[in-house]
Amino acid sequence: MRILITGSAGFIGYHLSKRLSSQGIEVFGIDSLNSYYDINLKKARLTDCGIHTPTYGKECISTLYPTYRFYQADLCDRETMENIFKTGTFDCVVNLAAQAGVRYSLEHPETYVESNVAGYLNILELCRHYNCPRLIYASSSSVYGNSSEVPFREDARVDHPVSIYAATKKSNELMAYTYSLLYRLETIGLRFFTVYGPWGRPDMAPILFAESIWNDQPIKVFNHGDLSRDFTYIDDIIEGIVKIIDRPGLVREDTAGAPAVVYNIGHGSPVSLMDFIGILEQNLGKTARKEYVGMQPGDVYQTWADTTKLYTDYHYMPSTSLEEGIHRFAEWFKKLKHHAI
Repeated sequence: MRILITGSAGFIGYHLSKRLSSQGIEVFGIDSLNSYYDINLKKARLTDCGIHTPTYGKECISTLYPTYRFYQADLCDRETMENIFKTGTFDCVVNLAAQAGVRYSLEHPETYVESNVAGYLNILELCRHYNCPRLIYASSSSVYGNSSEVPFREDARVDHPVSIYAATKKSNELMAYTYSLLYRLETIGLRFFTVYGPWGRPDMAPILFAESIWNDQPIKVFNHGDLSRDFTYIDDIIEGIVKIIDRPGLVREDTAGAPAVVYNIGHGSPVSLMDFIGILEQNLGKTARKEYVGMQPGDVYQTWADTTKLYTDYHYMPSTSLEEGIHRFAEWFKKLKHHAI
């Protein structure tokens, strides 16, 4: 099996690339290594996979996993992307590359349209022209906006996004449906719910909070702590994606005539922000200095995944409790502080 993973130096992409490569699966990783957050963290993830000193557009073979090849490339660079697709037909593309971050999208909307729409269109076109039969792509729980109908179900209306980021993720789902209808490309969208764990993104709450608590600096608690999130540990997310990759014969159609489907992938049990902070404090052995502030533009009050559909089709069942997940994250974080990347 030949799998192409975009965003392979990102949080989820790194874990998925490592998991599949360790199983001997032929993996082709792509990442632009942009500077949205510390590029040294992205390079450290690659190093942990045996990828050293990548050169733009050139193949770099892992020294740890012989079946893992990495390319530094931008999804919007059609020529370079096409050269990668010319290496041979991929059995599946997993598109995890995107400009992330809800708040950043309020200040830099053009970046999101370029990466999440134009770059994504290139992936769809290359899958079409190079006969890749299957595309799994990252959507987001942000498409639900501030819906009060919980838990969130995939058949809920999602046409009221509260950020440009959310709007681009909804557009991904619409574009995928169109390519499925017109060209019979099987597309599977995954609406991720607050993924956390070792090697996580430094712009997300777990690492932002951990850094501030560790350094005795105040943390901003938005909406005065009255928020809840469906925190999902990274290992559960990866297990879910692998289950989907391993069953290429299962094709669901959300709408008859188009092999396109969207799934929630989360833990299925929302946790209050204050409880999350409390468990993190216990594991770091420090008390947070809390600065209570109002709601942020583009943010949502709650997320809660109904994962029934993914369980029915792929037997997805997250098994990592929040207590265990934060413990593992905190242990990694403390090692990080003692042995800086």
